[in-house]
Amino acid sequence: MIYKSPMDEMSRTTPTQFWNDNCSLKDLAFSIDHGAVGATTNPVIVGQVLEAELAQYTPVIKQLVSEHPTATEDDIGWLLNERMACDGAELLYPVFQKMGKRAGYISIQTNTKYYRDTAKMVEQAICFSKLAENMMVKMPMTAQGIAAVEECTYHGVNINATVSFTVPQAIAVAEAVKRGMERRAAQGKDNAHLFPVCTIMVGRVEDWLKEVSDAKGIIVDPQALTMSGVAVFKNAYKIFKERGYHTRLLVAAYRHHHHWSEFIGGDVSMTIPPSWIRKFVTSDIKVENRMDTPVAPKLIAQLQKHFPDFDRAYQPDGMKPEEFEGYGATNRTLKQFLSGYDKMIGLVRGVMTNM
Repeated sequence: MIYKSPMDEMSRTTPTQFWNDNCSLKDLAFSIDHGAVGATTNPVIVGQVLEAELAQYTPVIKQLVSEHPTATEDDIGWLLNERMACDGAELLYPVFQKMGKRAGYISIQTNTKYYRDTAKMVEQAICFSKLAENMMVKMPMTAQGIAAVEECTYHGVNINATVSFTVPQAIAVAEAVKRGMERRAAQGKDNAHLFPVCTIMVGRVEDWLKEVSDAKGIIVDPQALTMSGVAVFKNAYKIFKERGYHTRLLVAAYRHHHHWSEFIGGDVSMTIPPSWIRKFVTSDIKVENRMDTPVAPKLIAQLQKHFPDFDRAYQPDGMKPEEFEGYGATNRTLKQFLSGYDKMIGLVRGVMTNM
């Protein structure tokens, strides 16, 4: 059989799925053509798409402002988030139907400012889940986010656990989903529509350890740092398979081809930025099962010796939920998401004030 690209071949010949990591309809259409079965958004992504396609979305913002004359810029910003997610959901709906509702979702993220408030995350997630049949809802994996995962699952929401970097976070997510599903089952509620995912932002694990390395003058084999996020993800995958968790793992935060090629063959999903998708579809990297190939033990040993934060991420009991918020990669990412939200609102403000 002739395939359009390595991504198309992977999608057709392995259990590995990939998503388009933004909500641009142009990028999503290209990705679907090469086998993508999902997409994701967050305020940072919405801001990036809005900035790149401002001419296209200016009339949309103006329409929203006209339809909601008392709305604040924050209100308009969230209405725009919802509009972009719904447009993406519509484009993915044929995939959703073809895949028997097991894929074809788009993720929309709750307000990052709610990362310490379980009730607000749950309330917003339930609202978002009703926007489209193939809508999935993201929330950050602080201790409060873990609690929100259980409650959202109980309420029948398909969740995508984000701001997640570690094996302990992934296990906490899977256990929270399990509790939510058990509560539903005990009340005779159907779980057949629930296909939750847990993100591990592998590139951000690497980013954080490189920052620690630079700050402390630590010298290790560069390949050890390059494979740090890969090692964390593969360990989480091994544990998920052993324990039979219902939650599906999702790779995110791409920095190089290992964040794609090393996971081919796994029963996982990947959310890949369009710029990397376009590189991968033209690459000559062979599509073969590498998920079951472990990271070299000598590299893991170096990381464990020099970076306590790697061991906290790698070991299943490396952290307790109350420690998630203070983990370096979590702290940095929350700050970036909050900053990205402010930038997105600034773009909306620019249109509103010029009407």
